[in-house]
Amino acid sequence: MDGLLTPVSSSRVNGTSSEIGLIEQVDVKTNQAKTRLCSQRNSPDSPEDALEILRHEPGYKSLVAVLRGLAREQPDPLAFSIKRPGPLSAQLVQILVSEIVPNYWTLMKEDSHGGKVSGLGLLLACLRNITGINAILVRLRALIQEVKSEEGKAKRPDVSINLSILLDLLCRILDGDVCVSEIWKAATAGLDSQAKLRPLSQEVISIFGSGRIISLVAEAAEFTTSNEIDLVVDHLWPADGLRYAKWLGRNIVAWQLSNPSPEQIKLCSELFAKTLRLGHSDTLIKDVLARLLLTKGVDPQRFGCLLDHLPQMEQRRVIFSVLKILSDEYLNSLGLCESEGSKSLVSAAAGALQSIVGTHEYRRNHLMEWLTGSSGAGLGEGVAIRRAVLAVISQEKDNIVKVVEKSISQFGDQLYIKHSPMLQQEAHAQVLLISAGYLYKKSPIKLTLMSRSGVWLNTISNRLSTAHQRARFLGMVVGEGLSSLVEKGDKRLDFHVDETNSAEGKWYKGLVEVSDQIGSLDLLLKPRQEAPPTNMPTKQKVARRPVVQPPQQGFIIEELSDEEADEDDGLGAYAKPDSDEEDSDDDPTLIRRDKPKAPVYIRDMIRYFRDTDNYDSQKLALTTAPTLIRRKANYGTEVAEHVEELASLLVGLQDKLEIDNFDDLRLQGMIAVVVAQPQKMGHWFSKTFFDGDYSVSQRASVLVVLGLSARELAGFETSDYAAAAAFPSKTLPERVERLFIGSGLSSSQQSSSLKPLPPNALDNMAKSLTSAFLAPIAATAADATTGPDVLKLSTFTSRLEEQQLSPHASNPKVKIKSRAKPRVRAIPNTTAQLISTSFFSPLTARFQAALHSTASRTRGIIFQSYLLSLYLKTLALLLHAAGPSTLALPQMTSELWRLLLSTSIRAHAVGDLTVTQAVLFALLALLDVNEDRMRDICQELGREVVETQEWVAGVFAGTRGGDGDEEDQVKMLAAGVLIRLREGIEKYQLLLVGDLIGF
Repeated sequence: MDGLLTPVSSSRVNGTSSEIGLIEQVDVKTNQAKTRLCSQRNSPDSPEDALEILRHEPGYKSLVAVLRGLAREQPDPLAFSIKRPGPLSAQLVQILVSEIVPNYWTLMKEDSHGGKVSGLGLLLACLRNITGINAILVRLRALIQEVKSEEGKAKRPDVSINLSILLDLLCRILDGDVCVSEIWKAATAGLDSQAKLRPLSQEVISIFGSGRIISLVAEAAEFTTSNEIDLVVDHLWPADGLRYAKWLGRNIVAWQLSNPSPEQIKLCSELFAKTLRLGHSDTLIKDVLARLLLTKGVDPQRFGCLLDHLPQMEQRRVIFSVLKILSDEYLNSLGLCESEGSKSLVSAAAGALQSIVGTHEYRRNHLMEWLTGSSGAGLGEGVAIRRAVLAVISQEKDNIVKVVEKSISQFGDQLYIKHSPMLQQEAHAQVLLISAGYLYKKSPIKLTLMSRSGVWLNTISNRLSTAHQRARFLGMVVGEGLSSLVEKGDKRLDFHVDETNSAEGKWYKGLVEVSDQIGSLDLLLKPRQEAPPTNMPTKQKVARRPVVQPPQQGFIIEELSDEEADEDDGLGAYAKPDSDEEDSDDDPTLIRRDKPKAPVYIRDMIRYFRDTDNYDSQKLALTTAPTLIRRKANYGTEVAEHVEELASLLVGLQDKLEIDNFDDLRLQGMIAVVVAQPQKMGHWFSKTFFDGDYSVSQRASVLVVLGLSARELAGFETSDYAAAAAFPSKTLPERVERLFIGSGLSSSQQSSSLKPLPPNALDNMAKSLTSAFLAPIAATAADATTGPDVLKLSTFTSRLEEQQLSPHASNPKVKIKSRAKPRVRAIPNTTAQLISTSFFSPLTARFQAALHSTASRTRGIIFQSYLLSLYLKTLALLLHAAGPSTLALPQMTSELWRLLLSTSIRAHAVGDLTVTQAVLFALLALLDVNEDRMRDICQELGREVVETQEWVAGVFAGTRGGDGDEEDQVKMLAAGVLIRLREGIEKYQLLLVGDLIGF
């Protein structure tokens, strides 16, 4: 047993063993007196004393005294400061976060009226540093892990309260636009060594730029109980990525405006780069651009300095975003830049770009890449932004030469002509014409040599030989425009066609004469923005449906004196008023006389829409919008002036008041907006679907609006609101109308019997069209199995009348169509070109631009299963609404067919029956509209036809069918597409021989 115990150390003491006992008595009174002395001391002599006082549960006055001493600014930079990281400051902060804050938080909030000198203000000053924020985040993570480990068990009630307190504390510490800069300056006071500053800068970037604050606050908010303390959801702004990014952007701007050192500018750039990766980069860049460049009194070079230390890809991303912001905020409203003030605004935008680009060659290269790259030089944007960029590029001759050479080479490439969206080709044509004009002013000989080179001749030849009418038009106007610069007299190129001499053709050819200068930013500058409202909690009222107070029960009996009775006898009685509809209720307490009146002007309706907390205003605006917008569309300029504002209000409107038929009324209002201004709003809604910050349901409503409004414009659908919105001068009196329309409804009856749209109106329309597409195939298959043709004479004659009708008419009873006679439209479609240019082309072009976008959020939205299927169905409905007589049908067919065969679409169709069904429906619509063009399709899209047949055959073989309605629908659609394709291939197989070789 002796070997089991080994002595570690030995010590010798003086005195005998009898003098020193085994148990020593401690004077408890002495220790208690010492602790009481520490807790009652007004001001600690040193940080160690402060730590000792905090450890022994001080009183509130002693705590405030300790906090006042710790928060005091030290004139000596080498003296101790709790705001600088260190071992002693870490212990003090840990005690404050884990012990003091949970116990004294309520008292401190009650004593917060003193501002910075109050207990709460002193506590925030002590914790507003790197160590304090880290301690709070660590404590939050520990409490979250504790809550997660206790799932299914009885939870401690104090955990939720502590989480709420820490969240409240963190929000108060981070509040303000100078928080980050103050934390950095306090942490680095007295430090001048780069070896010491670099770890601190990395720590600041890790805290604020890594997203740790967002994730922890959002996760902790799930476990808090808001009613236990005065904490509302609006208080937890760090959990919202958008608000956090804006807050960080304001801090970066404030830091940049405070004349920072080069090291601080570099830290701001690194923090800005990390913030861009948190999401909401466009909003962040827009906010920083507005405050750091487009504000009066701010040095325009500040924004360029912020970009100096960013990586090249981040600078490219910021510059492209700035171009989009300038276009959306200032230049898109200029249209074709034909107004007198447009040139000065373009020059101001060019000045803003010049201040950003400066003398950096790589930033100019980014601008040249934007002009000639696959992004399309601002796809869907106006020409003004391209003019502004070219004004900057044209400052150097070599750069403008590169733009012209690359534009000519790209513009004449056969694959580019065949596969690029038409909006992209139009933008590149504008770039080519404007840049050629600049080059001619700088070096006429260089442009003359380019126009006589083989590359230019091949460009014109390839453009003229294409089957797409719009592509040929662009080639002709570009050819005539450049020829007008380098050739004189009869040598100028002139195709002698009406298209090039139209207003649009003359505008394109006039772009060679554009010359913009770099101007002042005064037209873009805004007044200096004040500090935004604090992020501290504000109680927000939740709008509810107005509740009518019930009548009070019982009677009130009052005894009158004789004198009062005698005075009443001398009063004369008033006449009985006429009946009022609002007074029809028996109970007078239920009558409301403050109801708003129906709006008569568009601006009044907009005011009602903005009053989101008023139930009556919202309902009245929604019910009035469809008829009022249609009624005012062609009378005056009210709708044209407010159409974009109306559309943005309707798209973003939310049903917070639980209004009946809210979705239908909102959809009908948006359809009325598109029908009133189709050329403008078709582009606007297409852009909103891809670029707007909306939910999935709101984006889906945009697609539904585009599809339904296009069909109404084409004459396929007639809205009941159109008849209800007709002016009385355009309609017959009700009694006369009944004589001419026997069983029909009069205008007043139609307005009172409007039927809402079904929730799946677009899907129902797709199903009805599918039945119409497949009916002739089913009829042919039935005839082939019923016996010899001699026995089918009666069947043929009974269907003879039905075969004369066109399947493009809006009659859903059409089942069979004639293949012997040419198809005749029952309703003349005069808006086919409008549907092509304003609805179909913007949707397809922006989708292809989104495919090449680096933003994962954009790709995640457009490839959401429901949205993707609805998008493909919308394109198919637009093509069907345009009809077979559309001049742009070849271009629309090729764009949609190649889109359906793209790798991204077919990859998402694998295993997803919803997307597969939408692709097959779009293919069936393509084949139906192009039934009379099957020869041209086999000649122009031979490879696509064969590839489609193989893919659809694989879908047909891989779908079992019979297990559900969706699988049966996919199987039936695949069979219909295969039959149509094989009919065309068998008939025109000789045309496909060349394309089949090597396939």
